[in-house]
Formats: sequence, structure tokens, C-alpha cells
Amino acid sequence: MQYQISGKQIEIGQALQTHVKNELGDVVAKYAERPTDAQVIFSKNAHEFVCETVVHLSTGLTAQAKAHSTEIYAAFDDCTEKMEKQLRRYKRRLKDHHKDRVDPVEVFGGASYILAAEEGHDEAVDATLNPMIIAEMETRIPSLSVGEAVMQMELAHAPVLVFRNEKTEGVNVVYRREDGNIGWIDPKDA
Repeated sequence: MQYQISGKQIEIGQALQTHVKNELGDVVAKYAERPTDAQVIFSKNAHEFVCETVVHLSTGLTAQAKAHSTEIYAAFDDCTEKMEKQLRRYKRRLKDHHKDRVDPVEVFGGASYILAAEEGHDEAVDATLNPMIIAEMETRIPSLSVGEAVMQMELAHAPVLVFRNEKTEGVNVVYRREDGNIGWIDPKDA
């Protein structure tokens, strides 16, 4: 597994990096069969240290956790506990869904944009108005089944997930509805 361990405006020592690799490696190896990479970012917010961890699995799933503590090691340990809880909760579902999958999930590139919010405008905005793009990023669009997409969305605690449907090869969306249910958008070919 590849590790990317960094700090936002704080120094990360070799001892902490070794601790992260050992502890996170043990947890991920215990619950996930084929992890590909992990990103661990440490930052400081007032008097607390913040640890954010994202682990990508070859099945296309992404697990993420975040924790705060007054000690940097304690923040990482709390974050690792949350990660372990997520992976343990989904272990059976991961195995059931992916036991027949031989190859890793295919991932396609896409563009992701952040548009500036227009303040002070009413709902009846001129149709010729072009919103200002304030950020442009690359994003990954996995090729999954609908069940895997729902699991991925729940695992990442995301409100929405865009994916390529393995069955129809079309771009689909799953999202969490206000009533707590899951919505699925499957556009029909025109």
C-alpha cells in the first residue's frame, strides 16, 4: 500500500510517519483484502490537532475518517478507530459484493468544477448569465454496480455519488434523499 502522509502548516516527523504506516497498515490489512493507497493529513485547529484519513481500495471503495484531539498521536489513533469501525461494518458486504470480481474497479477521469455563488440575485436569473468558475479539479468516476455505488456512498458519508453503471455503461447517480432513503438516477438513451 502506498502512503501519502502530510501536514498542513505543521512538521510531520519520521516517528509519526512510521507509527501511521504500522497502525493504519495493520487495520486496513485486517479488514480489506486489496488496499491501494492511503492519504493521511494532519493539521492544527486552535489547540487541537486534526487527522483526516482516506483509504482507497482496489474494489473502488473509499473509506474516510476524521478525528480531533489535543495530542497529534491521539488524533491519529481516534481516526484509525473510526476507520476500523467503518471497515469492520462493511467487511461482510464488501466480501459479498466483490467475491466474484477478479479485476480492480475501472475508474474514469472527469472534470469537477466549483462555481461562485451569486449573492443578492433572485430566482429569476437571466438565462444568458454564465456562472464564474472558481476552481477546476480532476475527479474519479468508478465503474460499479448500483449496490456497490450505494455502499461506496454510505462508506464515504457522501450525499451523492456519480458512477458509471457496469450493466448499462451509462453515467448514473445515487443520492441520499431527505426522507432517509436512497435515490437512483439512471438516464435513458435518447
